[in-house]
Amino acid sequence: MICGLEAVAFRYPGRSANALTDVDLAVAEGTHVALVGPNGAGKSTILRLLTGVLTPDVGKATVLGHAAADWKRRDLARHVAVVSQGGEAEVPITVRELVSMGRHPYLGAWSPLTRGDHATVDACIESVDLTELSACDIRELSGGELQRARLARALAQEPRILLLDEPTAHLDLGHEASFMELVSQYTVKKGVTVVAVTHHLNVSARFADRMVLLASGSVLNEGPPGEVLTPELLEAAFHWPVEVVDLGVLGRHAIAGTRDSGDGPS
Repeated sequence: MICGLEAVAFRYPGRSANALTDVDLAVAEGTHVALVGPNGAGKSTILRLLTGVLTPDVGKATVLGHAAADWKRRDLARHVAVVSQGGEAEVPITVRELVSMGRHPYLGAWSPLTRGDHATVDACIESVDLTELSACDIRELSGGELQRARLARALAQEPRILLLDEPTAHLDLGHEASFMELVSQYTVKKGVTVVAVTHHLNVSARFADRMVLLASGSVLNEGPPGEVLTPELLEAAFHWPVEVVDLGVLGRHAIAGTRDSGDGPS
């Protein structure tokens, strides 16, 4: 296990209910694990525990054999990188400057980038097909281009673990698939472990080795996508009728159904 949770419970201050209750998660090195479930299920809380931003009330959150909260931030950033939905879109910096931030965990307080750092930045920009836009202000980028730049910044950290917190939430279908394809290609090439929080069941089912379905802070089921994407489990999690279609080599796809006209909410 490269990272995970052991019997974790966590409650945010001022809340009456736990965000997570007795959650176990074992992520094997080199795998892609998708955390799925409705809003408030505890998916992003798991990522915050794995980055040490939060500390479990009960149980353990570990990264590379050590408690996540015990890592020094700079040291952890050499092993774990995060791609989220935003944070810097209004900052007047270029794509190259953004990606270069990924080298900061390896530099001294006022040290400039070395020749090797510049080579790493160039390679990461090229890997997400943004070389021609490297001098552009990030405020001029499309949503898909900006997310690729954020991915390049994370890759510049040369992480062993890549955490994705709904990075395709505001992208259209084509950009979403393209982004996840880039993640998949890089992680397979480098053997990087991916833990991805997403609401998009079908795309995650295509790329993930395992899925973890959460609801109300607990794990309903985990396993290969074909075992997790069942109408019974998805309806229990989302409280809505769901049809699952088998598309052969493309895997199983979940489609939200409709209630009968006389049915009320469950």
